[in-house]
Amino acid sequence: MNGEELTEQETALYDRQIRVWGADAQRRLSKSHILVYGMKGTIAEFCKNIVLAGVGSLTLVDDRDVSEEALSANFLIPPDESVCRGKTLAELCCDSLREFNPMVRVSVEKGDLASLGAEFFDKFDVVVISCCSLATKKLINEKCRKLSKRVSFYTVDCRDCCGEIFVDLQKYNYAKKKTDGTTESELQYPSFQEAISVPWKSLRPKVSKLYFAMRVIERFEEAEKRKPREISIEDLPAVLKLKKELCEEQSLNESHIPDTLLERLVMGAKEFPPVCAIIGGTLGQVNSSSVYFLVFFFNVRQPSLIYVEH
Repeated sequence: MNGEELTEQETALYDRQIRVWGADAQRRLSKSHILVYGMKGTIAEFCKNIVLAGVGSLTLVDDRDVSEEALSANFLIPPDESVCRGKTLAELCCDSLREFNPMVRVSVEKGDLASLGAEFFDKFDVVVISCCSLATKKLINEKCRKLSKRVSFYTVDCRDCCGEIFVDLQKYNYAKKKTDGTTESELQYPSFQEAISVPWKSLRPKVSKLYFAMRVIERFEEAEKRKPREISIEDLPAVLKLKKELCEEQSLNESHIPDTLLERLVMGAKEFPPVCAIIGGTLGQVNSSSVYFLVFFFNVRQPSLIYVEH
């Protein structure tokens, strides 16, 4: 798998997908190195998809112990308590992922991701983080951007029937095939800090209300020094107060962030497995696009998917 060409074993294993996207794409995929942080349900779905697709290596970081919340959404965790005893979430998920595809190198790194130097991230082509504070998202994104090579950065968050993906491919070059030939194109992505710093009143009118609501929850957790999703219905009055302050600051009508939506995000801080499957699947397919924020809202009674680009 370290060579320039696919081996016979790889060609046989990935035969069907090679027929879809070609041997060159599969070769590049088999040489990619992915880092993920935060083994939530959405990340578990993403990891399963890319391991089956045949990435070169996958490194997991999550030193937390198994919790009831993790068991409810992460299918990679064995149901046997004796197997889970003494192992971190990353170690348990690592064991399960290796069984999906023995040809992919799956490993575990321990430690706090935010405390690791920029040189640590230089080993990877893609960094995906979940269940992180606002400050950590900004910090890891900036570390990736300071490297001499391009390291793609993604964040993903799933709360109940809602979710969001942020994409930073930095300076992305690609080719467009046309009838009269091929043209070279380039996309310049903003950093996470730059993206969330865009004044709300300057965004497109069709921007999802969920985008604004997620920013309110993010700011509340940061102001109160809470861990992601460490929020309850008792916090709703303070969240609504913050929403009012942010809307005044951003010159945005408060109707753009319905109280009922914020209440749903506060009460439904846990992940909803079916939504994890869809968002995790989407995350595994996100590549070049003008979209750098994808926001998802699923209506249980009338299933739908809404995304926003800006």
